[in-house]
Amino acid sequence: MTESTMAAATGTPGPPSTAEAVRRIREFNRDYVRLVGAYDYARRTGTPYSLPEARLIYELGGGGWARTTELRRALDMDAGQLSRLLAQAEAAGLLVRERDPADSRRQLVSLTGAGREAAALLDARSSEVIGEQIARLPSADRERLLAALDTVAGLLGLGRRPSPEPGFRLRPPKTGELGWVIERHAVRYADAYGFDAAFEALVADAVARFAAAREPARQACWIAERAGEPVGSVFCVDEGDTLDGRPAARLRLLLVEPAARGLGIGQALVGEALAFARAGGYHGMVLWTNEILASARRIYQAMGFTMVASTPHTKFGVPANGEDWELRF
Repeated sequence: MTESTMAAATGTPGPPSTAEAVRRIREFNRDYVRLVGAYDYARRTGTPYSLPEARLIYELGGGGWARTTELRRALDMDAGQLSRLLAQAEAAGLLVRERDPADSRRQLVSLTGAGREAAALLDARSSEVIGEQIARLPSADRERLLAALDTVAGLLGLGRRPSPEPGFRLRPPKTGELGWVIERHAVRYADAYGFDAAFEALVADAVARFAAAREPARQACWIAERAGEPVGSVFCVDEGDTLDGRPAARLRLLLVEPAARGLGIGQALVGEALAFARAGGYHGMVLWTNEILASARRIYQAMGFTMVASTPHTKFGVPANGEDWELRF
């Protein structure tokens, strides 16, 4: 049974097919080309240069001399197209060409003073065009836009440099984000492990009891935020657990979105919960997890937790091994 057939049988949407992904990417490309005015770049930027001419000027705008072979690779142009562009720009007084002293068969290209002025003008006008398009966006939406661009670049291997800093922070949940915790747990665990609606019900019950308790001195939730979006969660709750007859906090609902993993968010969330529990007078922390959650288990081990019991179960529609972990303070 294919994914699309399974989706039709269950009434749930399946993952997009390759053909659908191609269609949507091409549609986005067309819309974005129109948005930035690439079809009529000279008119959109208020300059006399077409998009290919502007690309050439941009590539040379860093100063110094460039080999024509390097320009061909950077611009992804054939030799004939690049030769025509160079001839036009040279005739306009924007660049000069010389033989490469290291190889007389090759040429070196550099902008003239007029060319550098053209590069500065193009840079300013292009920034104005993009600035006009994003100026209307609230700051949170701009952060989402930049995060989405990083995601696209990373998935397609476009060579964008990662941010030098992880750029996440931990904070209390905003209005509506307890619902986000339920939704993301349900979706991620269904996708990754095949957990059914019983797991979503368990998460919803845990969140509802936390929200109803209203005990800020004994319970807390943290949301990990990156680029203006929630990407993780953890709860420290009081469910009457004890270790050696003394009260112990319970760690629940640790989650880190796949795109935000590898930044230390999981460790930071668990560390925050442990610090809260210690400050709140608890004498330890307990948690229940499943053997298949390898990343979470590594975090628990690194933070000093010990597994004390393992029990097979089918609570969520698939065979799994539940595990009890604890840490004494």
